[in-house]
Amino acid sequence: MFQKNPLAKLSSINEAGTMKAVRVHTFGGPEVLKLEHDVPIPIPSETQALIRVGAAGVNPVDTYIRMGLFAQLPILPYIPGRDGSGTVEKIGSEVTTLKVGDRVFFSGATGSYAEYVTCESHSVYHLPDRLTFAQGAALGVPYFTAYRAIFIKGKAKPGDRILVHGASGAVGLAACQLAKAHGLIVVGTAGSPQGLELVKKNGAHWVFNHKEKGYLEEAAKAAGGEGFDIIIENASDINLDKDLTVIGPDARIVVVGNRGNVDISPRFLMAVEASIVGCALFRSTPDEWVQTAAAVVSGLDVGFLTPFVDKEYAMEGVQEAHANVLSHEGGSRGKLVLKIMQ
Repeated sequence: MFQKNPLAKLSSINEAGTMKAVRVHTFGGPEVLKLEHDVPIPIPSETQALIRVGAAGVNPVDTYIRMGLFAQLPILPYIPGRDGSGTVEKIGSEVTTLKVGDRVFFSGATGSYAEYVTCESHSVYHLPDRLTFAQGAALGVPYFTAYRAIFIKGKAKPGDRILVHGASGAVGLAACQLAKAHGLIVVGTAGSPQGLELVKKNGAHWVFNHKEKGYLEEAAKAAGGEGFDIIIENASDINLDKDLTVIGPDARIVVVGNRGNVDISPRFLMAVEASIVGCALFRSTPDEWVQTAAAVVSGLDVGFLTPFVDKEYAMEGVQEAHANVLSHEGGSRGKLVLKIMQ
């Protein structure tokens, strides 16, 4: 049976009722990320779980929020982080799907760069024993975003030809794994030999170096020469204009990442009646969230989804992690995480 009130007082967790956490008091560069040791431990509501964080995901979106460039900004001061993994420490009186001691991962939380975080129980999922906490922290934002991009916004179906631009990053690898498992023909790009090998190992039928001249034409030929049905675009400011030259009838270009402006010719869209659609995980409806979570959890249970973690940082290294998550030097490879639980 599930326990409904396993801990009576937060003082049993920490006599002072405080924890270590990274906080932001003003929007700006990585230097605004401050590790503090006396942050109050959050108290879960009746529908929430209190999670002792094992590892927290470091995502590009975290940096946009930190800089004050995101559509929805938190009230200052705030603790960054939307996803992570750890152990259930306490549950609210209405929570029936979790129990104290469960190994879990979560997505959609607020403030995972901390020793403890509260999260609505419907956004907390059991972490398979085969995965580490670091791998669990690589699931939430990347895999949920990849699923939303491919299946909800891209409307993918088995047999579709998909190009994943920037496939060696966390979202890109998740996209390759999901697309391959669901019967799509997968082409991925990366910018280094190590990245190309990683993309190939994670589900791509063909891989191409996006730093080489003519790679896009070769990629289109490899997929059959009739144009891609779906393109997952992680760097639309660099690639979008060229993507339009390799799309097929009714193609969907799904914009997942962008860091600048780009000029395009809409004539390419008109010729094949293709579309460009944006993708933002926070825009998910409750039904879409349930669909996405079910698909990711099922993939974990079956075993065809396995996150790749590139590097783990101590909490003291959070500024470096934020600087590196936006760096493309040498090509991105998998997920960066903060190691919280020692």
